[in-house]
Amino acid sequence: MKRREFIQKSALTTVGSMLIPNFLKAYELEHLITNNNLNGKILVVIQLSGGNDGLNTIIPYQNDLYYQNRPALGIKKENLISLNDELGLNAVMGGLKKIYDQGYLSIINQVGYPNPDRSHFRSMDIWHTASASNQYLSTGWLGRYLDAQCQQNCTSAHMAIEVDDSLSLALKGDKIKGLAMTQPDKLYKNTQDKQIKTLATYPHKHEKDENVAYLYKTLAETVSSAQWIYEKAKITASKATYPENDFAKRLKTIASLIISGLETQVYYVSLGSFDTHTNQKAQQERLLKIYADAVDVFVNDLKNNQKWNQVAIMTFSEFGRRVAQNASGGTDHGTANQVFLMAEKLKKAGFYNPAPNLTDLDEGDLKYSIDFRNIYAALLQQHLQVEPKTVLNQNFEPLALL
Repeated sequence: MKRREFIQKSALTTVGSMLIPNFLKAYELEHLITNNNLNGKILVVIQLSGGNDGLNTIIPYQNDLYYQNRPALGIKKENLISLNDELGLNAVMGGLKKIYDQGYLSIINQVGYPNPDRSHFRSMDIWHTASASNQYLSTGWLGRYLDAQCQQNCTSAHMAIEVDDSLSLALKGDKIKGLAMTQPDKLYKNTQDKQIKTLATYPHKHEKDENVAYLYKTLAETVSSAQWIYEKAKITASKATYPENDFAKRLKTIASLIISGLETQVYYVSLGSFDTHTNQKAQQERLLKIYADAVDVFVNDLKNNQKWNQVAIMTFSEFGRRVAQNASGGTDHGTANQVFLMAEKLKKAGFYNPAPNLTDLDEGDLKYSIDFRNIYAALLQQHLQVEPKTVLNQNFEPLALL
C-alpha cells in the first residue's frame, strides 16, 4: 500500500486525530524547515465564501437595467463611491478605495467558467482545483504548484499556509500540502502537550513498520516546525493596529509571518458568509466593510515594512448572484463575478475590462467573459514564476496582469 493511502485509511489516523490538533491533520511537513522561497514573491488569496453579490459591490450606477432588476436592492448613485463615469464602489468599502486611488487595485469583471455550477460546494471545488465543470480533481491548483516546485527541487519545496482551522482543497497537492493554522502561538501551544512531545521524540527510525515510522516522523517535524514558526513570528510581529474582528486578525497573522521573513510563497484566508438569499443589504455590507478595512491596513502594514513589492493579493468568490433581486430582499446564486487583484505594480490598474453586460444574460445570469484559469495562469507565470501548464494541466493564456 502506498504511504499516502496508508495515511488516509489506517486506523492510526484515527488514533492520531486524538493527539494532533485538527489544523495539523491535512499537512505532511516533510519540507517545512528546508523550504526556500526561490524568487521572494508571495501570493495572498482571499476567498469570499458564499457567493458575494458583485453587482452590489461594484455598482453599474448608470445602467437603468440594474435598477429595474433591483427596485429595492439597487444602490443609488448618491449612496456609493464613484470610481468612473459608469461604475461605483459600495459605500462601506472606503478602505478599498484608498488602495484603488494608489494604483494598487485591478478590478477584473465578468470572471467565471463554461457551464457554470450554482452549487456552493461544486463551484468552490472548481475554483479550488481549476477543473472544468464536468471534471473532478482531488488536488488543488496551489497544491499542484507545490508539487511542481518539489519536482524541480525537493530539498527546497515551497510551502503554503492557510490561516484557518482546516485546509482548503486549493492547497492540497498529491505530494505536498499546505499547513492550516489560526495563529502561530496556538499552533505552538497545541504541540507542547506532554503526550504529543513524548510521541514526537520516539525513535521512529528504528520502527520496523515503514508507515508507522512515517507517522512518527511527521509528528516530530510538526512539533519542531511549530516552534520554528512561533519563534519567527514572535520576533517580528506586526505592530500595526488592525480592526477587532477575526478576519482582520488573520490578515495580521499573515502580515507578521511575511514581515518575519518566513519562507512561504502562498497564504490563504477566507471571509463569509456571503450567501445573501434574504435581507442582503445589512449582511453583505457588514462583510464588505470588514474586508475593505482589513485589507487597507494589511497593504499599509506591508508597505511600512518594505514587503509590499513582494506581494500580490487575489480576492475571489465562488460565484456572483443573479441580476434580479428575489422576493426576500436578497439575491440567489448566479454565475460570473469580479476578481480583485492588488499589487504594487500592475499592468492595468483600475478596471481591467468593461462592466458586466446586463442586456445579454443567460437565463437571468451574467455571462462570463474571462475564464478564472487565465487569471491563475497569469499569477503562476508572472508572479510565482512557474509554467502554468504544469499546474493547470492545459494551456490557458495568461492575462497581462503583473
